[in-house]
Amino acid sequence: MSSYRPLLRLLRRGTAAARVCRTVTTWSPVGAAFNAKAQRRLDLFQQNVGLFGVPELSSIEGFEVVQDRALQETEQLVEKACRSPPGVQTVEIFDKLSDSLCRVADMADFIKVAHPNPSYREAAERTCINIGTMVERLNTNVELCKSLKDLLDNKEIFAKLDSETRRVAELFMFDFEISGIHLDEKKRKEAVNLNVKLLDLSNQFLMSCHMPNRIEKRVLPEHIHQHFSKDGKYIQISGLHADAPDDLVREVAYKIFLYPNANVMHILEELLACRDKLARLVGYESYAHRALKGTMAKSPEAVMSFLQQITDKLSDRTEKDFEMMRDMKTKLNPRNSELMPWDHPYFSGVIRAERFNIEPSLYSPYFSLGACMEGLNGLFTQLYGVSLLAEQPSVGEVWSEDVRKLAVVHETEGLLGYIYCDFFYRPEKPLQDCHFTIRGGRRLDDGQYQLPMVVLMLNLPHPTRSAPTLLSPGMMENLFHEMGHAMHSMLGRTRYQHVTGTRCSTDFAEVPSILMEYFATDYRVISQFARHYQTGQPLPQSMVARLCESKKVCGAADTQLQVFYAVLDQVYHGKPQNRSTTDIMIDMQKKYYGLPYVTNTAWQLRFSHLVGYGAKYYSYLMSRAVASMVWKQCFYKDPLNRETGERYRREMLAHGGGKEPMLMVEGMLQKRPSIEDFVNALVSDLDPDFETFIMDSEG
Repeated sequence: MSSYRPLLRLLRRGTAAARVCRTVTTWSPVGAAFNAKAQRRLDLFQQNVGLFGVPELSSIEGFEVVQDRALQETEQLVEKACRSPPGVQTVEIFDKLSDSLCRVADMADFIKVAHPNPSYREAAERTCINIGTMVERLNTNVELCKSLKDLLDNKEIFAKLDSETRRVAELFMFDFEISGIHLDEKKRKEAVNLNVKLLDLSNQFLMSCHMPNRIEKRVLPEHIHQHFSKDGKYIQISGLHADAPDDLVREVAYKIFLYPNANVMHILEELLACRDKLARLVGYESYAHRALKGTMAKSPEAVMSFLQQITDKLSDRTEKDFEMMRDMKTKLNPRNSELMPWDHPYFSGVIRAERFNIEPSLYSPYFSLGACMEGLNGLFTQLYGVSLLAEQPSVGEVWSEDVRKLAVVHETEGLLGYIYCDFFYRPEKPLQDCHFTIRGGRRLDDGQYQLPMVVLMLNLPHPTRSAPTLLSPGMMENLFHEMGHAMHSMLGRTRYQHVTGTRCSTDFAEVPSILMEYFATDYRVISQFARHYQTGQPLPQSMVARLCESKKVCGAADTQLQVFYAVLDQVYHGKPQNRSTTDIMIDMQKKYYGLPYVTNTAWQLRFSHLVGYGAKYYSYLMSRAVASMVWKQCFYKDPLNRETGERYRREMLAHGGGKEPMLMVEGMLQKRPSIEDFVNALVSDLDPDFETFIMDSEG
């Protein structure tokens, strides 16, 4: 999703070749579109429609045009909101205000990171800054806030509004309040200054998280130099090299990449202090209390209870996992058998591979990108009556020739929206997989629906002359995960774009995407599409069973590592402590992880999620727990059941953020889960023989 969403929440991511060609012709249009290089029709007379079909964006200068138009429209809507009597129209005007700014800011926010042309990226960056400046003005517009407050204070009128309109009105007011609108003028100015400072500190910290560290070549043994990039007499280390088989390479990377930087340490401590000061200024006990309002968890106390209970339930299994890793390290390196933090990812992978022969190259021929897209298309058709149709983008509509465009069409409702698939690696493209909302859905004044538009960004290898793009099991799961976000955006039909699709609480937003990972590892789903790109042979059931079982190996230790990260995030954003972020980390690592702290390292300085997920990193664990419950209770017996798919859309996907998240979960599960239910769902996922039972019963 767009990083602008929190800011805009007030207003609101040879022979072989011949043989392949014969096989590819058997794919459906969607499969064929992704299993071959993009073929653009050359039409010299076709007009450039501009990025995403926005005519002005056929040139760099167009950013200023669309920006100025949005700012002008904003001024008009603010004036209209301030003079309108309280009623449903108040919320509608606020949502139009949100839509006008979000459509420009969200699009620019994507273009500034993804467009291959640096001039486009720079123009988009300027647009983001200018829209952000307008948002800061609106955040402190007392008269605009009063127009909304008049509605909320009029109990008679407010009670007559439908539930979604009431919720959206309350969300807008909450966003005003966390910006300090209710404070006196002096404190309001202080809140504005703190917000501006936070934006700058956040950008500084994010930039520093990915900066490489360097060390003189002579300090390191010569035989490991080849594993790192060189810069004159220095070795540059830009990551943890967690998958390197050489123990020394992993150790060196860990110690140097995580070596403390005093300047970055100061930035992080200032960032946390600034967040705490702002939260207290606007009336909250801590930044965590402010961040968790409106989420499923609701409070820091509930989050810590959730994380502590997971730790208690997994403690024995986690220790057994670490013991297995120690044994493996002793077997491979008897002279240095102590298990260290840089060993966890590597040895858990070694154990999985040894036990279950999970070699990605054995699986990838069955997971061509086209086959996986056919699988998604078939799954959505069976669950929701929705088809993915490949469309030829118009001239200038996409930012790279490799981008594919999909129309999402319902069998009775018609066109639901568009997904732009930016799936292939290119230089300077961000390496993370993510979903961006470009335009949110909302009901228009004429009764029509503004169709949502999203981008899915992956970094897959390009197809070649002899083979289509082949995905590892992990890549395939990531594709399903991101498509879960996209379908959340497509299948929602909210009245207001402020709460469209994935614009919901963070600990609910990941539920639809994580649920898709369960579909991606169920043989009844996989068997519908996973076939060898050359022979057409289906993926053997035994290989899927091995894949599912392998995921549980060292699963407790992997989960506990995520618990440690989530706890650290909570403590950093809780009540201030008179000790350094490193001292806090050492303490939390001992209590919630178990592997020893390495002297002169500061892992927290690489924890980029502290910015985007401040006090909400637990969301992945909680969302996984909900997805697990939904899968086991609703889809486990029959993952392709249309009636269940329709109920899932009706109870969860359709509402975006327009309904309290726990009410959506309750509607789907027919009960309100407790913290204990969340914990048990997570832990039961690690139990052996769960998926195997499905496989055996199907066999």
